Amino acid sequence: MTAEYVGLGDWTAEALAVPGEVRPVVSAPDPVLGRPGSEVDPISDEVVRLAADLVATMRVSPGCVGLAAPQVGVSAQMFAVDITGHPKAVTVHGTFVLCNARVVEASRWKAGREGCMSVPDLTGDVKRASRLVVEGVLPGTGAPVRLVTDGFEARALQHEIDHCAGLLFLDRVAGAHAIYQRKVYL
Repeated sequence: MTAEYVGLGDWTAEALAVPGEVRPVVSAPDPVLGRPGSEVDPISDEVVRLAADLVATMRVSPGCVGLAAPQVGVSAQMFAVDITGHPKAVTVHGTFVLCNARVVEASRWKAGREGCMSVPDLTGDVKRASRLVVEGVLPGTGAPVRLVTDGFEARALQHEIDHCAGLLFLDRVAGAHAIYQRKVYL
């Protein structure tokens, strides 16, 4: 992939052209959450259906800004993100799904509170890059993507990429002092 910004182009979740089904979200300590996902073929029918399912599941889950394949029981490197309308949003790319994504640049590290649908009772303070460049592939088209983002969207991307690597936000907290009981359930 070239060093230039590629972006999402005109890709939308509707471009998947299959209806998404809502899937149940697994909770820790389900073993699928603790193992690295396999790379996927972004143009396979199975991956396109999974992409649509991730978007559908994310959309019906209050407060959800991202959902990775391991969270619906599939050990794969694929996730959906949409921070549109979130009060902490700065840069917003809308709803998108990435396959086989990886961080290529990370800077401006800051601690921030995170929660997770797969760890429903806890939140934690996690240090993440607030400026990020991620490369991946769009499902359905197989088009390469290079997203440049910051702030809350950067945090969401890192959280979902961690899921694809078999990590939870709890694996990134500084210690027990940085883990809290969730006070509000969305």
